[in-house]
Amino acid sequence: MEKEKLHIIPHDHAIDRSDRERLLAQKAQLIWFVGLSGSGKSTLASRVEQELHQMGRLTYILDGDNVRSGLNKDLDFSEASRMENIRRIGEVSKLMVDAGLVVITAFISPFRSDRETIRELVGADRFVEVHVDCPIEECEKRDVKGLYAKARQGLISNFTGISSPFETPEQPEVRVQTHLNDIDECTNTIINYLKNQDA
Repeated sequence: MEKEKLHIIPHDHAIDRSDRERLLAQKAQLIWFVGLSGSGKSTLASRVEQELHQMGRLTYILDGDNVRSGLNKDLDFSEASRMENIRRIGEVSKLMVDAGLVVITAFISPFRSDRETIRELVGADRFVEVHVDCPIEECEKRDVKGLYAKARQGLISNFTGISSPFETPEQPEVRVQTHLNDIDECTNTIINYLKNQDA
């Protein structure tokens, strides 16, 4: 396998990311929402995308359900598969950032090492980690799918926060607390950060 990799030589194409960014008049980047199940990641990601769309940004959202129903449908929820799930998402995100897009992801992504790998993959200057910070007690109250209850009954294994750890981001670019602030306030915090980065 390693010998075969020696024959892989990336082609230098005439058009690169900077050309696409000029065409789209935007900075390509990856906005990575991380947090417990039920914290509000997908809801916030969707609102942020709407705001960016209104600002004329070309965006695309990747979230757990749409990726696991296609690209990663061969993966289970073991620790190894969850790490592979995030690795693939990171690689897809890198390609989309290279295409000049503002990529928005919403994944629990519980392990710091996985998130740092993706930061290095896309470039630290293009990676915005948004920690959707919400206590597990509040997330359980919001759990319309009943996943936490099933996890506590032992019906779901490797469930983050119950039978599998969640490693809290130590220095995210943005931290929002959805149990203390409403969706408009959280969205504004994120959008203001992104605007300041563009300034």
